Amino acid sequence: MRTLLKLTWVEIKLFVREPITMVFTFALPIIFLFVMGGVFGNTPDPSVYRGVGAIDYYVPAYFGLVICAIGVVALPVHLTGYRERGVLRRLRASSISIWALLGSQLLVSFIIAVLGSILVTVLAIAVYGVDLAQSPGLLALAFVIATLSFSAVGFLLGAVLPSTRAAQGIGLILFFVMLILGGAGPPPEVLTGAMQIIGDITPLRWVILVLQDPWLGFGWAGQASLIVVGILLAATALSARFFRWE
Repeated sequence: MRTLLKLTWVEIKLFVREPITMVFTFALPIIFLFVMGGVFGNTPDPSVYRGVGAIDYYVPAYFGLVICAIGVVALPVHLTGYRERGVLRRLRASSISIWALLGSQLLVSFIIAVLGSILVTVLAIAVYGVDLAQSPGLLALAFVIATLSFSAVGFLLGAVLPSTRAAQGIGLILFFVMLILGGAGPPPEVLTGAMQIIGDITPLRWVILVLQDPWLGFGWAGQASLIVVGILLAATALSARFFRWE
């Protein structure tokens, strides 16, 4: 446990020194929140945004965007960088287990995801007067599942991608595709058929539904949660299969 906590503290300090991860997890969701709020306001429209106001829709969606940024941008770059610099090899030689390493990464993911989501919430309340989650207990459970799932995706990308440059490039492509088509950009209702199909196969689409339903008081998104858990299990199994220390 002491090893895990020490690693976690080190990883947090390393995380905040990475400009790209700080921008994607803290700055971009806030920028998008203000852009969408300035354009659409928060007046409910039954034809889009699941019948609620745009800001009510986007607040939990941007929780998902923070989690997504950690999973497809921060974690893969961090893990591939460790492998390139020989850090993973030295950790292995020091008898630190893979579970301690991945456990510390997971704890950091949770901490950053919570902080980023709190920042989105505080600003949305202060500027737009949004209400808090209708079902906070279900939201907490959804948040845990979503973070675990995208962290597993990040571990998988970090395991299979050959270099930091590849992780940055592919991570950014995945992030913006999911941003635009996965429900954190234009509402899915306005996308064309092909774009809706692509959006439906992105993990972010289902993570957003899992987070939105308890936030908006729609109950628990059963189908979406099963898909998110399936992504978690598949990505975890593949990560364990393909993880490389060097």
